[in-house]
Amino acid sequence: MTETVLLVGGGGREHAIARALADSDADLYACAGNRNPGIARLAEGFESLDTTNPSAVTAYGREVDATLAVIGPEAALEAGVADALDDADIFTFGPQEAEARIETDKAFQRRFMEQHDIPGCPTFETFEDMDAACDFIDEFDGDLAVKPAGLTGGKGVRVTGDQITKAEAKEYVRESDYERIVLEERLVGEEFTVQAFVANGEVRVTPAVQDHKRAYEGDEGPNTGGMGSYSDATLELPFMDEDDYMEAVDVLEATVDALDGYKGVLYGQFMLTADGIKVVEFNARFGDPEAMNTLPVLNTDFLDVLTAARDGDSLPQLSFAPRATVCKYAVPEGYPTDPDSGARVTVDEDTIERVNERYRGDGGESNAVADGGERNAVSRPSSGLRSDGGSPPEVRLFYASVDERDDGIYTTTSRSFAVVGIADTISVAEEIAEDALEAAGDGVRIRHDIGKPDLVQQRIDHVAELRGE
Repeated sequence: MTETVLLVGGGGREHAIARALADSDADLYACAGNRNPGIARLAEGFESLDTTNPSAVTAYGREVDATLAVIGPEAALEAGVADALDDADIFTFGPQEAEARIETDKAFQRRFMEQHDIPGCPTFETFEDMDAACDFIDEFDGDLAVKPAGLTGGKGVRVTGDQITKAEAKEYVRESDYERIVLEERLVGEEFTVQAFVANGEVRVTPAVQDHKRAYEGDEGPNTGGMGSYSDATLELPFMDEDDYMEAVDVLEATVDALDGYKGVLYGQFMLTADGIKVVEFNARFGDPEAMNTLPVLNTDFLDVLTAARDGDSLPQLSFAPRATVCKYAVPEGYPTDPDSGARVTVDEDTIERVNERYRGDGGESNAVADGGERNAVSRPSSGLRSDGGSPPEVRLFYASVDERDDGIYTTTSRSFAVVGIADTISVAEEIAEDALEAAGDGVRIRHDIGKPDLVQQRIDHVAELRGE
């Protein structure tokens, strides 16, 4: 039978999910608070609604006779949208509200890790009394990460010894009006993400990705939702080895073993330190931008993952094309502190296609434009290493937090669109992404250094220094 999939959310992550489902035997419907033009082109129907309203989402799911659902944003998970859809017999690939607390409540997350002896947990304390939190900051011998317990869109963490002083940390705690604060030891190393598909007690992992949170080049400025990211043509990143990757996988598997009935994506944000892998945080959904690195190189039909999860079957083994990826976001001027919302965005999709034609070389097909397509790929051998795929480089465009109106596409308060270069090496993928950014009109800002050889080498050198090599 043909499945009908409801996609909840309208960002770049959700556009990547829509692209992953575009060639499946499924009818896709979507709902979001903004009208994402890339998703709207791929979907049979698109409804504008509040995705944190379980009743509204469920009503639309019933209206389109959805048989499956995928939830992109964490706020919808926290609001219990997965619970409501499951109760309506629309199986949802996303955790219910209680299990999503592994992301939505950082105090719960750390206590959960401590209670279940999950490896990689840093030293931490949680506070509801902000005066007590300030005393802890004064007394702690070392630097600290100050984390609001709830969701902050990736922008709430402050780190002493890096972004702020201890005095500024105390001021932040007292003036921010957060009800609960988590204070934990500052982790020094290189961050990376491993995302896993989880259902029926099984874990299927994806390649490691490194996100770039800082707003400006050279890792300067405030944290953002993510300015871009890269992955390599292997499971690992250039500054990691196979043991590092498997240590992160062990953490994910231990976490799933301790969670009861978790389904969906479990995202582990890790720090590779001098003392091994530490957990920065868990997320209960695909990363954004990391989904745009992972899903374009996934050979396995994502719909097969969803149906196996629903039917209680073993999840398919995942196969990935042997390609590196570099994602670069275009964001509104002023993002993240004072974004220029409501400005018209111009994206020249013909430029994207011209870049693909330039790199295609052999007359092969490209699927870079926003409305989907196919490309050749090579399965990953069981060792996890990737062989030469022989496919030409390409670029893909993903629309994110923009709103399509009758007279054009407009910015919101978040990231606007991303381009993803895909090639045999990170350096070539980065060059392709840069070429494609010629499609960006005025009024957006980009971190051009993401994926460049010198920045990647800095990561390699940093880890070598930490390890005393």
